[in-house]
Amino acid sequence: MKYHRLLASVLFTVFLAACGGGGGTDNVAAPAVNAVGSGQFKDAVLLKTATSSQIAAAIELAGNSAFRATPRYAVQAYRMTYLTLDGLGQQILASALLAVPQKPGNALSPVFSYQHGTITMDADAPSNLADIAGPEVVLASLGYIVLSADYVGYGASKGAPHPYLLSGPSASAVVDMLTAARYWRQTQNLPDNKQLFLAGYSEGGYVTMATHRALQAGTAPERNQIVSVAPGAGPYNVGLTLDEALKIVGQQYPLLGVVLNPGFLRYLSDTDRHNVRDLLLQLLLGSSADVTFMPTFLDNYMADDRTSIGIMSDVYDWGPVAPVHLFHGRDDLTVSYLNATSTLQAMQARGSGNLVSLTDCTAQPAGHSECVLPYWQFMLDTFAKVAKDL
Repeated sequence: MKYHRLLASVLFTVFLAACGGGGGTDNVAAPAVNAVGSGQFKDAVLLKTATSSQIAAAIELAGNSAFRATPRYAVQAYRMTYLTLDGLGQQILASALLAVPQKPGNALSPVFSYQHGTITMDADAPSNLADIAGPEVVLASLGYIVLSADYVGYGASKGAPHPYLLSGPSASAVVDMLTAARYWRQTQNLPDNKQLFLAGYSEGGYVTMATHRALQAGTAPERNQIVSVAPGAGPYNVGLTLDEALKIVGQQYPLLGVVLNPGFLRYLSDTDRHNVRDLLLQLLLGSSADVTFMPTFLDNYMADDRTSIGIMSDVYDWGPVAPVHLFHGRDDLTVSYLNATSTLQAMQARGSGNLVSLTDCTAQPAGHSECVLPYWQFMLDTFAKVAKDL
């Protein structure tokens, strides 16, 4: 009888294991599976290993422009390539910077997706690692696994038009990066603690918001891992952003303000509108730019097509279910402060309530560039309250 009970027990255990039951199987990691198409990992190349003292020295060398922090870990920086979608919905090879803190084996870390602001030179893209005092490496030195997409138009996708202020491809570049990086971490036995943080300033704030919305609407595992989101000074309400910029132009140059008014421009021919648009893009990018921007957001605005702006560009009117900590300066003439207030009101109207907050930059003046470093400190302090395993 003892033999029969023992045999039954063994068979029952085998049955549970085969069916996925039993306590032991919960600790068995799922096999790494690379995505097919968007989010597919291609490769990761080690760019540099920086010690904590080297990062600290770089921060000091940067002086008043530095992203201030006290590094705790050495950092290995990689350039990862992966597949995503361009501004026309076509598959394209893209790149990102992965910055990994050098912790003891099997130590956990939270994941931080950092979205960079508007840049006009490819050399400044994250995966070109122009400066180890940049935000990505500094954040990794604090204990986060940091991911930062170059975006389409930079790095591996240089030459393709950058889908500026287009929410779909902006989000795809980041969501697909997260998917590819998750696979890579599994192959490297690099564990994370299932906490995801999202942040960025200016265009980075916009892409952060677009990414958060896309993740919440999707089925990726990261959807349920978002702990806190801190978008800074982003043009989330694109029509309003351009309206406010046009008001400033009109105050300084009244005649030009009339000419650039969408109510007037929509009556011009497509050729005339495109000529005006190209001139504005040239002024935005400067003569030294080596990247190109898709003009879709401006074309829609000049045609006074508010419906298309809402569908293709706006990222302010939806209801997040994870905390969103908006940050903006009241004196911002580049990206109107009204972006923050309109986003706060729209999200609260959709039931997000106290999940969404707005913190004013206290710099004097609280302009766009003056609030970059205050945003950095705000973001670090906000995330430190909830981040684990740093």
